[in-house]
Amino acid sequence: RYYGKWMRDEAEKRIGHLYPKVKLPKEYGGGEATVIAWLWARTVKCPNPACGAQMPLVRSFWLSAKSGRKAWIEPVVDKKRKTVRFEVKTGKGSPPDPPKIGRGASFRCLVCGQTADEEAVRAEFRAKRNSEQLMAIAAEGNGGRIYLDPTEEHSHIARAAKPEWRPEEEMNQRTSNLVSGRGYGISHWYEIFTPRQLAALGTFSDLIGGARERVVADAHKAGFTDDPKRLDDGGGGAVAYADAVTTYLGLNVSRLSNRSSNICFWDTSGGKIQQVFARQAIPMTWDFAEGNPFSDSSGNFLGQLSYLCATLEVSSVRARGVAKQLDAAAAINGVVKPMVCTDPPYYDNISYANLSDFFYVWLRRCLAGIYPDLFSTLLTPKAQELIATPYRFDGDKAQAEHFFEEGLGKAFARMREAAHQDYPLAVFYAFKQAESDEATANDDSQASMLISTGWETMLGALLKSGFAVTGTWPTRTELIGNLKKLVNALASSIVVVCRPRQTDAPLATRREFINALKAELPAALKNLQGGNIAPVDLAQAAIGPGMAVFSRYSKVIEADGSPMTVRTALALINQTLDEVLAEQEGEFDPETRWAVAWFEQFGMNEGPYGIAETLSKAKNTAVNGLEEAGILKARAGKVKLLGRNELDGDWDPTTAHRLTVWEVTHQLIRALEKDGEAGAAALFRKVGALGETARDLAYRLYGICERKKWSQEGLAYNSLVIAWPEIVKLARAAQPAEIQQELQI
Repeated sequence: RYYGKWMRDEAEKRIGHLYPKVKLPKEYGGGEATVIAWLWARTVKCPNPACGAQMPLVRSFWLSAKSGRKAWIEPVVDKKRKTVRFEVKTGKGSPPDPPKIGRGASFRCLVCGQTADEEAVRAEFRAKRNSEQLMAIAAEGNGGRIYLDPTEEHSHIARAAKPEWRPEEEMNQRTSNLVSGRGYGISHWYEIFTPRQLAALGTFSDLIGGARERVVADAHKAGFTDDPKRLDDGGGGAVAYADAVTTYLGLNVSRLSNRSSNICFWDTSGGKIQQVFARQAIPMTWDFAEGNPFSDSSGNFLGQLSYLCATLEVSSVRARGVAKQLDAAAAINGVVKPMVCTDPPYYDNISYANLSDFFYVWLRRCLAGIYPDLFSTLLTPKAQELIATPYRFDGDKAQAEHFFEEGLGKAFARMREAAHQDYPLAVFYAFKQAESDEATANDDSQASMLISTGWETMLGALLKSGFAVTGTWPTRTELIGNLKKLVNALASSIVVVCRPRQTDAPLATRREFINALKAELPAALKNLQGGNIAPVDLAQAAIGPGMAVFSRYSKVIEADGSPMTVRTALALINQTLDEVLAEQEGEFDPETRWAVAWFEQFGMNEGPYGIAETLSKAKNTAVNGLEEAGILKARAGKVKLLGRNELDGDWDPTTAHRLTVWEVTHQLIRALEKDGEAGAAALFRKVGALGETARDLAYRLYGICERKKWSQEGLAYNSLVIAWPEIVKLARAAQPAEIQQELQI
């Protein structure tokens, strides 16, 4: 913190003029305020020859969507001059529709209404005719964020920045994981930073050397030894100590780059700058946020350092650590019988080597003097990265797959040879891929969900190298922030636990394998649900106990005498999982069983009354009884399940005429969405033991949504289970002691 503060102050002396304060209007008390961020829109020339205006490429005009603090950008169009300027509005109301049209890069000209399609926009970027226009300024106010109109002065200062250095290295233009691979003519790393951002990051990088000199001098004064060895050579004196401190300062410059790029965008719900890596890709961002590293708010240098220091403060490690860069497929050197824990590459899903260059170009600038071997190349090595990317093999997909499978097999074989026999191999895996072959693609069951090349290849390599799966540990490793709440992102990593397979492992027939699955998977599934694994992760986690059955045999023989493939085993595991989930419906009341069957066929849409009546007889209930229970409406020969927002808003389970697990589940979700965990906990206290059954129903309904690709509906059921531990905790905290005991039982 001490040396970081020196770097920050020294940088402000050098480039502080590039980050001016903003003058406040009278309604905000006058005076000046520190800018948090400048909000920019990229622009291209309108393709309409009669217009030719600079088109702002904006995905949203919202600045703040918070209730009571709404703010947005209002475009002011001058059709005569063919210009667009922007004003900031606050209070009641809402912004106009943005010019972005659907997905991709199609935009509407605000001046003439002409649409610029994706190819026209890309052509402008490739010809370097694109520009940027300042839309708004976010500043620090006494009561929170202040949003102000853009000014020509601030726009001019930003454009006047002249960085002394920039990363000239080329980006990979053959992968869609990078913005360079999307046809916008972006080919070098410096192009995803504004000139002012390059000046700031370059200045902080250059100050690393000065900070290191100060650390050396202070360490000598504090009595550190004169050991001349560097940290990278095992030194332990003042020089090595300075290398260590400087390493963390260099990492902080790298952290700052993640919030100092023209790929960053403004988060309207949190009023902050969102990082480049909201996911494992560098996408195109149309309107972007440029932060102020000298502010006290979002994206500043010392704010990033506080995260880094907080990590150091809670670290319990006191022993000296050693890190080596090795090829896992070639050897595990220098360690006698190691315990192995690995997170293998995910087939062709993520090009980590390409993505890591974003940080590498800045880390190399900061730390090459401390770690000359580590930063000996201009960019990270790519050729040996174990992923199945066809572009590295001139588009040959088969060759790319062979490279991946062979390399992964060698790596696991080396691990089996080297690993300590007393400890299992732990393989972290969080790969979710909806890829299936023809045999399962048309099967409307959960069995088709996980027959992915990534899982198949990873498990196949494990088994081929002589490992057997002995367990699964779902581990909550993913922070479910605002961005991930919008999608059914995996919440956990699945730790596949393996030991060497017994040399005398027996053979099994297909029938024996299926019987073993049906005998063992229900208990394993109950165990996973008892641990409150998120529905989105359940099918992934069930692979473990399923593969534990499969891999205990030396071979599973098909009816024709051929060995069963891993892909077929995965299909059978997921088919059995679906059957087990369906069997859990026996715990539900007749009305809920009817609702599940109807939901699976019609969702929340209308269906014929005749089908509803026939189904009700099969489930030992009646349509009029379902109406009385308050879960559907029937009229004009049509029947429809009531959505959670259509249910009785004043519903009280203690006075309800008829209680169903279906309504309890959806009322809990409604309470969670409206009043958070506290609201759901208040309702949970009233429904008692039915609450746990409601959670089981959420698993079942999520599985249906996953198969039907009803992502938004599935998100609600997933959210309920994720929030369950906190709901139960709050409910127990508010209960008398005797009821708490009953809840625990």
